[in-house]
Amino acid sequence: MPRSALTAISARCCPYGPVTMCFDVPQRPYAAPSRQVVTVKEDEAELHRAGGEQVEEWLRQSNLIYGGLMGVGVVMVQPFLTASSLDVSATICVVAFSVAIPLLAALVLVNQQEAFRRRASGSVLVDVAKAVAQTCAFAGLVAGFWHISWMAGVGMLAGGLVGVGVHSAGYIRLEHNVDLIDSESEEPGTESTDNGQ
Repeated sequence: MPRSALTAISARCCPYGPVTMCFDVPQRPYAAPSRQVVTVKEDEAELHRAGGEQVEEWLRQSNLIYGGLMGVGVVMVQPFLTASSLDVSATICVVAFSVAIPLLAALVLVNQQEAFRRRASGSVLVDVAKAVAQTCAFAGLVAGFWHISWMAGVGMLAGGLVGVGVHSAGYIRLEHNVDLIDSESEEPGTESTDNGQ
């Protein structure tokens, strides 16, 4: 394959510092190719920007979820504040939201800091807090609706599980299609080389 047909190079990280790679890029059909220099640091910056956009989107979605769960939790708990006695489902609702609301508020603050730094924290404690907060909020929702009617509680439980499946299927399908589009957009016959020419 002629060097002028090479339009992309896949730069790999080098532990010894920036690596410079040169390759020919045709500017116009039938024109002489020009030399383009790409350093690994520039390629790493591009990868970081692409990954950073995904992290920022996850943070936006998480903040929407956490804020919504906190709002619903406050609304669900209000009628039980003045009740003289609580049955089992009402007690579960109140206790679950009493755990979930402070954790969700803390997670919103952590997400704001992560968005400011444009990266995820990677903390195990934050991951545990996410799982506990979301589980308690969901349990509080189911128990609150169960207090109204057992059919409403079952409906909330089934709807929540189906909703998680719908979100997962949609996300996987969208990301799979992006990968397919990216692989199809690459020109056939292009290769990456690092032979130093």
